[in-house]
Amino acid sequence: MVRRAVLVPVALVGALAVAPAAAQAQVDHPATRAAVARYVTVHGPGAAVYAGNSNSSWFVTAGYANPVTRTAIGRDGHIRAASQTKAFTAVTVLKLVQTGQVSLDTPIARYLPGVVTGNGYDENAITVRQLLRHQSGTGTTYVPNPAGAYTLAQLVRYGLDHTPPQFTPGTGYYYSNIGYNILGLLIEEVTGKPYRQAITEATIQPLGLTRTSFPAQGDATLPAPYVPGYLGYRFGPVYFFADTTSTPNPAIFATAGSLTTSLPDLATFQRALNSGQLLPPALLAEMRSTVPIQPAYGDFAYGLGLLRIPLSCGGVAWGHHGDANGHTSVTMVTDDGRFAAVMANSTLNQVTDPDRFTVLDTALCEA
Repeated sequence: MVRRAVLVPVALVGALAVAPAAAQAQVDHPATRAAVARYVTVHGPGAAVYAGNSNSSWFVTAGYANPVTRTAIGRDGHIRAASQTKAFTAVTVLKLVQTGQVSLDTPIARYLPGVVTGNGYDENAITVRQLLRHQSGTGTTYVPNPAGAYTLAQLVRYGLDHTPPQFTPGTGYYYSNIGYNILGLLIEEVTGKPYRQAITEATIQPLGLTRTSFPAQGDATLPAPYVPGYLGYRFGPVYFFADTTSTPNPAIFATAGSLTTSLPDLATFQRALNSGQLLPPALLAEMRSTVPIQPAYGDFAYGLGLLRIPLSCGGVAWGHHGDANGHTSVTMVTDDGRFAAVMANSTLNQVTDPDRFTVLDTALCEA
């Protein structure tokens, strides 16, 4: 997920009375349809699942993309990838490892001398692997103005200056946007290209992901068609939603979470990664070398830009999740070809049950 150290101003767009979208007329995949419908009743305004297996795919929605106009969520609507961006960034770094330009266990000082310093940080103690696996001890995003446009170097400097080391590198786990923005600087330094171009050439173009792109610097819009994002507030049984599609400027998350995408594109990316289209087996195995994350997440574990979760029907799934600008999502695949991409167009001011991982688990087990 993308952590934010900013407050979002609220402009209420009205209370929501949830009703199923027209797309819900289908009669297949009853467990997933029920899970999505229940998800919307506690989360709202809308949610969608794009799922399937090696033979077929299907799409389920509930609620609305827009609670005022009662527009349904479309399968190809643009959304914020948020922290699912991290998987694209990680694959790009691993491709540099594949070509011998980067080494996973080399200190970041070798590639970016003088960058990861100050406020207690030791550039010679933090490795590329630790940055990829959130074991570097670096902090989270901080910017003076959430609507502003910042370079990667500025984002990194603000973050390091604002948050001291969380622990000695390699001894803990702390989900760090700044760590992934440091990896963006690494990509730029090694390739000689802006991160938008380098990651696009390494991951987006080879897979023909036509709905996936990095926004231009300072561009807070989503291309049409898109699913608006909302910040939700609950007062008893009534929910209120503020449109936060463009607040804060998604560019402040950069290589940690600024991609624009769609559910089918996210599924295509994770399926390609899992099947070996993007990386050779040895490097995919490196990505799957995990450490436990916060105890609150149970048996969830994190590798090099990949999250691993256990499934209620047995086995595990691999992928990533994300939260930003009112979009919450997760995309996961299994080794036997099942996949599911889940999204809702709000982030609430309290924990909800079921959560997106419950919906994901249901879809993967039914796929």
